[in-house]
Amino acid sequence: MTVESTAARKPRRSAGTKSAASKRAGTAAKKAPSTEPELVQLLTPEGERVENAEYDAYVADITPEDLRGLYRDMVLTRRFDAEATSLQRQGELGLWASLLGQEAAQIGSGRATREDDYVFPTYREHGVAWCRGVDPTNLLGMFRGVNNGGWDPNSNNFHLYTIVIGSQTLHATGYAMGVAKDGADSAVIAYFGDGASSQGDVAESFTFSAVYNAPVVFFCQNNQWAISEPTEKQTRVPLYQRAQGYGFPGVRVDGNDVLACLAVTKWALERARRGEGPTLVEAFTYRMGAHTTSDDPTKYRADEEREAWEAKDPILRLRAYLESSNHADEGFFAELETESEALGKRVREAVRAMPDPDHFAIFENVYADGHALVDEERAQFAAYQASFATEPGSGFAAAGEGK
Repeated sequence: MTVESTAARKPRRSAGTKSAASKRAGTAAKKAPSTEPELVQLLTPEGERVENAEYDAYVADITPEDLRGLYRDMVLTRRFDAEATSLQRQGELGLWASLLGQEAAQIGSGRATREDDYVFPTYREHGVAWCRGVDPTNLLGMFRGVNNGGWDPNSNNFHLYTIVIGSQTLHATGYAMGVAKDGADSAVIAYFGDGASSQGDVAESFTFSAVYNAPVVFFCQNNQWAISEPTEKQTRVPLYQRAQGYGFPGVRVDGNDVLACLAVTKWALERARRGEGPTLVEAFTYRMGAHTTSDDPTKYRADEEREAWEAKDPILRLRAYLESSNHADEGFFAELETESEALGKRVREAVRAMPDPDHFAIFENVYADGHALVDEERAQFAAYQASFATEPGSGFAAAGEGK
């Protein structure tokens, strides 16, 4: 399941030029275990169902209708994500963080939650938001700059997006501790990425959740790139193994396998509800696009790596299984395509109907009682904005006309 490492692609030096240190490193490499990740998988990249004695029970009751529902969730989530990316490129959004390639991890885990569970996302969990019933258009207000989230967290038990990397894991841990003290049998799930796993907030969350046996699932989407930083620059062991040091279990799951993500997350959530404490789930997946629309991934990763992961596409994988099992026909796929286009149109129209952001909101609430420097900066910004005012009927900017 791993892509060939950079080290493996480097040309070898001749034996005569090797130093003693490099010889020792070579000997150690021969003794090292395989880099093939050990992970839970129920659907192969070719869409073939494989048995798993430990986790099959958690998807034993899934019906063909349920499978079609999971496929629909992933397709519509990807369509929404693509529309949001296009809207940003057209200047309708300030920024967008795409989930392309991570649909299975988000839909599988999101559909494993109960209505009374509480979800703490980062800022890329658009698929989880879909599963929790948050209207996709509400996600876009923040990225347009017209609101701070756009939905009531308590209406869907889905917290607002968190931009500060890793801090939501502490929020989730505290909330889970409260759930336990209240005697409820619900669980909490916190989403974060491989980059956030290097943050101190995540380490503190692991400590507190373990000591207080909090009913929380830490769901790490390891898409292997923290912006331009590869995972091997952040950890010497697979991320799921970190849980051992804190005294609770960790599991690595194929993050492009929606069935495996569903099964493993169900297991972890049920474990939390039984009072058995936290679990770390590492969904081994891949970010197919840019970190955000301000990023250019071609500057730091090879096309061959992306192409290798395209062959493991989570949507194509489930479609292959649906077709080979006769659980879906061409009519289903055609109807879904129509629904997908309708969703894209609705999102596009909703965003364009939103008001423009308040350009001066950034100066509000900086200081409780105001500040002379902020007033000065506001005045400077106002003068700058005024320079773009158009003369009546001219159609050209009064300032800089003809440049």
